[in-house]
Amino acid sequence: MVYDAVIIGAGACGLMCGVQAAALGKKVLILEKNDRAGAKILISGGGRCNYTNLNSTSENFISEDIAFCAEIFKQWTVKDSIEFFEKNGIIGKEKVLGQLFPVSNNAKDVVLVFLNLLKRYKAELKLNCSVIAVIKTEDQLFETTYEIDGRKVKVLSKAAVLASGGLPISKLGASDFALRIARSFNLRIVNTAPALVPLTITGKDKDWFAALSGNSIFCKVSNHRISFQENILFTHWGLSGPAILQISSYWRAGEEIIIDLLPGFSMEAIISQERSLGGRRLLQQILHEHFTKKFVESLEKFLPIDKKIASLSKVEAKLIDSTIHHFTVKPAGDKGYDKAEVMRGGLATEELDSESLESVKVPGLFFGGECVDVTGWLGGYNFQWAWASAFVIAKNLR
Repeated sequence: MVYDAVIIGAGACGLMCGVQAAALGKKVLILEKNDRAGAKILISGGGRCNYTNLNSTSENFISEDIAFCAEIFKQWTVKDSIEFFEKNGIIGKEKVLGQLFPVSNNAKDVVLVFLNLLKRYKAELKLNCSVIAVIKTEDQLFETTYEIDGRKVKVLSKAAVLASGGLPISKLGASDFALRIARSFNLRIVNTAPALVPLTITGKDKDWFAALSGNSIFCKVSNHRISFQENILFTHWGLSGPAILQISSYWRAGEEIIIDLLPGFSMEAIISQERSLGGRRLLQQILHEHFTKKFVESLEKFLPIDKKIASLSKVEAKLIDSTIHHFTVKPAGDKGYDKAEVMRGGLATEELDSESLESVKVPGLFFGGECVDVTGWLGGYNFQWAWASAFVIAKNLR
């Protein structure tokens, strides 16, 4: 038997690609390393799966060529994602910042949509299959070799689709397989790194951060590239939380990040107002109006929190303003792929046709999802890329 397409990976991209291709009458085989499909879908959003984002545009992605993913998103929009899931029984409810979750708050429902559709369209899904190699034969077919139950099996297809994800969360079967296949065909890879990942703090400030573990603060986190306003979370190893995960995708080793601990306010104005009222209150009393007791106490390391506002010198007032609005942190590193949501980098978009995601050098070879150099923000953006890239590939299978 010669399949129209063998899809490697039954994650978000692979499942959607299989469904869309089978719906078009293609003979499809999906090979999955794990013992279940959609492993990463099932843990996303704390098991609730924020399956797209209402605000998604190409500007919410990182890539050497942002215009490339913009072309893909023209073919499959956020509206298309919403309509696809609604048609299949998943009604969305918006949470913060445009994140869309199933009303059931259950990621299993999202995976079940695909499993049901694969059955309806008679697409084959094989689990516990470890793909070993993908080569192109003299007959211009693709030969995919996989191992199952200790034996090797070879299958032929007109197209091969690499939707096997990236490096994060190895316990879910993550690997660099798609990148290895790309290299075997001499395709260029953009350097990869963990993204949407907690940042670590070492050195003299390590204990200060660790002592605040569990405290969460709404902040504005910035570097010279971008800024995000969401919560940060202090941890035993450093910093996490949505704002930190977001900035981590734009952070490079050795760089500093700036944290505005009180966005939307001005400590200079707060101090001035307090002075006009006599300045009898202590600085810590003012700070207690905005922060937890534990965090205010921790600021004693940097600020004269036991001093009355009226007694503050100009230098101290400037120090307070600078500390609150320009708290500078130089992370030592990140928590690596096992704690990262996604991988930054991947197959260079120049290697793919922007209309089809087919290799420009190897006809019939397609790449989609996380293995491509298109990395989204936190909050459903990467799912939108997975659905869109899957649809585009399926539509262009011959």
